Amino acid sequence: MTTTTVQRLLGLGLRGGVATHGGANRRNMLLLIQLRWLAVAGQVATILLVQYVMRIPLPVLWLLAAPAGLVLVNLVSAPLTVRRQEVEDQALMIALLADVAALTWLLFLTGGAANPFVALYLLQVVLGAVLLAPVYAWALIAITSLCFAGLGLHSRPLNLPPAREDSLLSLYLQGSLICFVLMAVLLVLFVTRISQNLRERDASMAALRQQTAEHDHIVRMGLLASGAAHELGTPLASLSVILSDWKRMPALTQDADLAQDMTVMRAEVERCKAIVTGILMSAGEARGQAPERTTLRAFVADVVASWSGDGVAVQIRDELAQNPSIIADPALRQVLGVLFDNAVEAGASRITVTTTRTDEDFGIAVRDDGPGFPPAILQAWGKPYNSTKPRPGAGLGLFLLMNVIRSLGGRVEASNPPAGGAEVRLTLPLSALAPTDEIAHDR
Repeated sequence: MTTTTVQRLLGLGLRGGVATHGGANRRNMLLLIQLRWLAVAGQVATILLVQYVMRIPLPVLWLLAAPAGLVLVNLVSAPLTVRRQEVEDQALMIALLADVAALTWLLFLTGGAANPFVALYLLQVVLGAVLLAPVYAWALIAITSLCFAGLGLHSRPLNLPPAREDSLLSLYLQGSLICFVLMAVLLVLFVTRISQNLRERDASMAALRQQTAEHDHIVRMGLLASGAAHELGTPLASLSVILSDWKRMPALTQDADLAQDMTVMRAEVERCKAIVTGILMSAGEARGQAPERTTLRAFVADVVASWSGDGVAVQIRDELAQNPSIIADPALRQVLGVLFDNAVEAGASRITVTTTRTDEDFGIAVRDDGPGFPPAILQAWGKPYNSTKPRPGAGLGLFLLMNVIRSLGGRVEASNPPAGGAEVRLTLPLSALAPTDEIAHDR
């Protein structure tokens, strides 16, 4: 895995979740939209209650313009927020100013600063202090203070009926109680959801930090493997030339034992050269050299045919409705080899490879008849050096497997099927291995 791949993955992780400031703002905007629906319902209910139950005459049509405006704001902002990955502080500020404007209009028509619901300005200030940057929060305080002062100077008094004029204090206390309950409910809902957002952001940040550390570890190992591959290329080439010269020497070829040994040595040298080439290709240093185009069915069959297991039978269960064209990725080939080798080391005598496909993804499941994964391995699946083997470096194979599949946009799932054995399922998007011309055609 190259450094460029790691940086791309980290960039996607930073932009896509709640770990970014814009991602958190997006979730907070959605929360504001939900709270605004509650506010609209409360405003309409209060207007109708005062007009038709308490028999206090109100300019109902003018008052209903405020919740109607908030409904329009929600209908416009909700789809925009859903489509966007991030939301700026300015958008949150505008959303809160819309709420302040609606509240100011309602208070202006119902007594101004003498209305007990004027305390709802504090709710807007609290929301701004939690959601906005300090400069916007202070600006919101200044705006709400000016609105409060303006209502004290200019407002439309309530036209109380004569029967209600003597109970003005009682009406004010009732309004204050309703305002208190409304503020308390909204604050509890808001703080609860914000706390949940913060917990999810912290979990996302922790996962991202862990992923960053794992990718740094992979980059270091990749650089070491790439350097070793370059260093091994020259001596392997020299050995290949020497063996070719020996093969033409009569004194050596006439000895049957030596001839057989030279044949084995040549095969092993070629195998080492193929491994070195695979390492360089996986590091991205030789990928541009004539990439091999094949099909998914042929790729899996070739991997199984080229893998040599000591008396272990590998069966392919083909469940492909279609056989898509792919680029034979050497990293994926090594991933399957690691799974086969691990199954053999665990004591399996039979391996079954099942290939499936959906509209957008394809799956490769590798199942063996061994003892299965220990619970500790499944709990720490994908962590480096997570292995029951006592030798140094054990467990790196599965760790690299997880990150190779992740770099291709896929996922890995491990389990112990009820029938016994162990199963590892790889799921990859077809676009990750599709030939370039097919991707362009699909677009």
